[in-house]
Amino acid sequence: MMDKNNPKGWLYLIPAFLFMAVFMIYPLFDVFVYSFEEGYNFASQSFFGTGLYNYSYVLHDPYFLKAVKNTFILVIITVPVSTGLSLLIALGLSSIPKLKNAFQTIYFLPYVTNTLAVGLVFMILFKKTAYSDGLVNMLIHLFGGKGVDFIDGPYWAKMFVLCFYTVWIVMPFKILILTSALASVNPQYYQAARVDGTSRSRMFWRITLPMISPTVSYLVITGFIGAFKAYADAVALFGTNLNAAEMNTIVGYIYDMLYGNSGGYPSYASAAAIILFAVVLTITVINLMVSKKNTYYQ
Repeated sequence: MMDKNNPKGWLYLIPAFLFMAVFMIYPLFDVFVYSFEEGYNFASQSFFGTGLYNYSYVLHDPYFLKAVKNTFILVIITVPVSTGLSLLIALGLSSIPKLKNAFQTIYFLPYVTNTLAVGLVFMILFKKTAYSDGLVNMLIHLFGGKGVDFIDGPYWAKMFVLCFYTVWIVMPFKILILTSALASVNPQYYQAARVDGTSRSRMFWRITLPMISPTVSYLVITGFIGAFKAYADAVALFGTNLNAAEMNTIVGYIYDMLYGNSGGYPSYASAAAIILFAVVLTITVINLMVSKKNTYYQ
């Protein structure tokens, strides 16, 4: 039996604690301090005051408010859609065991492909050029519809492409995890249900979903966190000037305040980062509380 008071265990954990302290706890504390220092300058390491002005400025900045709107739309749409579609595909893969490994590899390819490379493919599909309206618009014209400029056109069209792209990027990982979770369900439960004449839909809601609920909860929570940190997806589609495209995200706003065209304002960037941290932490805690009540642990 393991001795919980064994000091060797704590010695083994020291490297991990040091890593977390240097690369996670200290930077977070540093950013928290910067967020209250008004007019902080990296070069001179000076500032002219302390207070809540940085938070006030960020919360009243129209660019930040637009980034918040874009991020929340992205989160609300992509997390449930990607999780639901991934579950459907995973169920389909589980029903064809002979081809499951081959299809798992195919579905996982977008996850290991460079984000910008996938963005280039989406540009070819959706972007209008002097030579082509894009493959998607060609299909729309084929069915008698009117073409839409998905990259430089109306806001809803650009948001559709961004959500579509994000779902495409995150689905492979979710499919892989859910397929593994489905394979871990004890088949004896299904055999007993078939003996009782239980329908497939009832078996899904009463057996499959409860048994894989910890995995679903994990994917939902990590999906929310990942969607709130979205930035590379938008850059891959709309370029680095996301404010001009009206497609910036909260992380993009933070980057712009540090290094972008409006850069040189670390205090504002720190305040925005703390706000993002508070939002993500709140959403994560709520998700954990909800999942605790609705998750079945074997």
